[in-house]
Amino acid sequence: AYFKRFQVKFRRRRAGKTDYRARTRLVAQDKNKYNSPKYRLAVRFTNKDICCQIIYATISGDKVVSAAYAHELENFGLKVGLTNYAAAYCVGLLLARRTLKKFELDEDYEGQTEVDGEDFNVEPNDEGARPFRAYLDVGIKTTSTGSKVFAAMKGACDGGLDIPHNEKRYAGYDTASKELDSETFQRYIMGGHVQDYMENMRDEEPEKYAEHFAKYIEEGVGPDDLEDLYPSVHEAIREDPEHTKKEREQPAEKKRWKLVKMTYEEKKANLKAKLMALKASAEEDEDDE
Repeated sequence: AYFKRFQVKFRRRRAGKTDYRARTRLVAQDKNKYNSPKYRLAVRFTNKDICCQIIYATISGDKVVSAAYAHELENFGLKVGLTNYAAAYCVGLLLARRTLKKFELDEDYEGQTEVDGEDFNVEPNDEGARPFRAYLDVGIKTTSTGSKVFAAMKGACDGGLDIPHNEKRYAGYDTASKELDSETFQRYIMGGHVQDYMENMRDEEPEKYAEHFAKYIEEGVGPDDLEDLYPSVHEAIREDPEHTKKEREQPAEKKRWKLVKMTYEEKKANLKAKLMALKASAEEDEDDE
């Protein structure tokens, strides 16, 4: 920069990755809470995956307590549509149940077991530990009404986490009447909007349907199967949310393209063998003469 008073912004701000104004408020902990971590529910979307993490900040960097990904949903029976609204709800639910199991709170706080589309806030028990509280971290994603970020948050709330929120950004919220249409919201969580889209495309554009939903057809999932698919996934998540680590195979021996450095003893033995070979060849030449 030309002017000497110009101050360079943080690297992740220059890259457009971190909203530091939001991060400051999500990370700053009250002084009277001393060293208690301030947990946040980070929800991030890629083209093919959804990542939900429970994170807290330290001076040395952020620490991840637990995480859940959309590609894990294949283990629970969901093999297609891993980035839609219903899948985001499943990932949030998986993260909540996994986190509570880690802190041994899963039996005390079961959350909302029946998906009815109504807003749910976990209530603290009269005895025992209070509910696990986390604050929603959306990153740089636009927080518009119907955004998938809030589907993941709803899944985490129904899973038993205490996340301060209101119902204004859920799919089905009417800004005019200022009320949440629970039936519409329930349909989104259960993949009803995907079902309508599939049926409409199948009837009007069968060729486009065969191309667009090729993965669904390959897995044998039709529009009518979605109604029973998502409840079974929710049930499977609640039964066993823990992540099973894959057994790592022993890596094969590395190929070495460079010569291995010899030890002093090996060099000595090698020189001795060369001298003996020279001596033997000299003796053979003398015999020939």
